[in-house]
Amino acid sequence: MSDALAGLKVADFSRVLAGPFATMVLADFGADVIKIERPSGDDTRSWVPPVDEFGVGTYFSSVNRNKRSITCDLGTAEGLATATTIAMEADIVVENFRPGVMERYGLDFDTLHASRPELVYCSITGFGSAGGATLPGYDLLVQAVGGLMSVTGSPDSEPSKVGVALVDVVTGQNAVIGILTALRALDETGVGQRVEVNLLSSLLSGLVNQASSTLVTGLAPQRMGNAHPSIAPYETLATADGPLAVAVGNDKQFRALTRVLSVPELGTDPRFADNSSRVTHRDELKALLEDRLRTGSAADWADRLTAAGVPAGKVNSVVEALGLAETLGLEPVVEIADPDGSRTSQQVSNPIRLSGTPARYRRVPPLLGEHSGATFGHPPTDG
Repeated sequence: MSDALAGLKVADFSRVLAGPFATMVLADFGADVIKIERPSGDDTRSWVPPVDEFGVGTYFSSVNRNKRSITCDLGTAEGLATATTIAMEADIVVENFRPGVMERYGLDFDTLHASRPELVYCSITGFGSAGGATLPGYDLLVQAVGGLMSVTGSPDSEPSKVGVALVDVVTGQNAVIGILTALRALDETGVGQRVEVNLLSSLLSGLVNQASSTLVTGLAPQRMGNAHPSIAPYETLATADGPLAVAVGNDKQFRALTRVLSVPELGTDPRFADNSSRVTHRDELKALLEDRLRTGSAADWADRLTAAGVPAGKVNSVVEALGLAETLGLEPVVEIADPDGSRTSQQVSNPIRLSGTPARYRRVPPLLGEHSGATFGHPPTDG
């Protein structure tokens, strides 16, 4: 069976994270992605260290496998002609320039769509194309102004960003959803359309229960560390050697927790008898639970609680997290090799599993301009 997206051609004008993440997902499932870079390259090529053994920045590598790279200076007639040819041959165009840039070069949706009505065109911005058109779309900035930092961190700490550029990742996922939805509509209508996603809207949607609470109550949620505003105990708790994440989602799990900790009386205590009561008395409950948990290690408690059906786990490092996924048979890491074996790249596997048309890993992240001269339908010898 052929790849799920085989035959689709993607002109990728995006750089940094959200756009490249989206086009990598498309490429994993068989789309032919030509990454069109300025002569100095995608910004993340210079976001080093760290680098791999071939000198390629790991940030760039994380979202650019399975693509071909060409360089184009859109400010020159030759570069613009090359980019326009690729865009006109593509089924999908993805770009994340500030609004107005693609119009300047005649590579905007309206211009291309007039000649290719079937084109699906995805624009990714920081704050949309209206009042926020001139604002720079960096993940840290959006986490700050979009409210995520206000609910991240402990009550006595300053607002904190999430440990990765999560808003970019969510926006990239939204871009993929939008593109595939537009392709489904194209099957029915024969007409392509413009897909627009932006970081701020993606973040606000991703705030889910926190945003919903704000809309209903009119009150802004506060930082609660690792605690949950609506569930208890649902946070990290101290043990003899480090924190343990305990995610009790119902009364049955709570009673099992109290039995494992040898404090079954807490399961019938009126302060903790149901979730609402536990939320009201969360501080008292936390202190009582930690008194018991401090008698053992996080790993030991995690094993005992998991065996009893209580969701619990020690706080792993990234190294430990990858190891856990491996022991669970999730095959979290794949090593990609060039056909000639000259370069390899370790990558985190695509998380989407399809039984008939799975993701495939054909190319290591490209060197800058490695495939200059390539056109759709005429890939170089690397396949």
